Amino acid sequence: MAGRPKAQLVLSEVEREQLVALTLRRKTAQALALRARIVLACADGADNQDVAARQRVTKQTVSKWRARFVDQRLDGLLDAPRVGAPRSIDDARVDALIAKTLESTPTEEPAAQI
Repeated sequence: MAGRPKAQLVLSEVEREQLVALTLRRKTAQALALRARIVLACADGADNQDVAARQRVTKQTVSKWRARFVDQRLDGLLDAPRVGAPRSIDDARVDALIAKTLESTPTEEPAAQI
């Protein structure tokens, strides 16, 4: 095989359960769910090119998330801080808002009479 050697990716049972939960949870951000699917496929022994084709991303994307997971484990899948002004809303508040939006229905108000 040609190319650089890939970092060995081995999951503990707890990590596998957490990654599967991220892929199945409705409240998980889609970018995070995609990263979890990439790591799970890599851990199952698929090469980067096959994972990229299945997940419809580039090989470089698969390589990036494989390497970040190997280096930082589950924390590596989270978004890195960005340049610029610091965020005014933390991740916990964003998650709470997404959960509230997905799990509640708006109340019906009576139509205004003209």
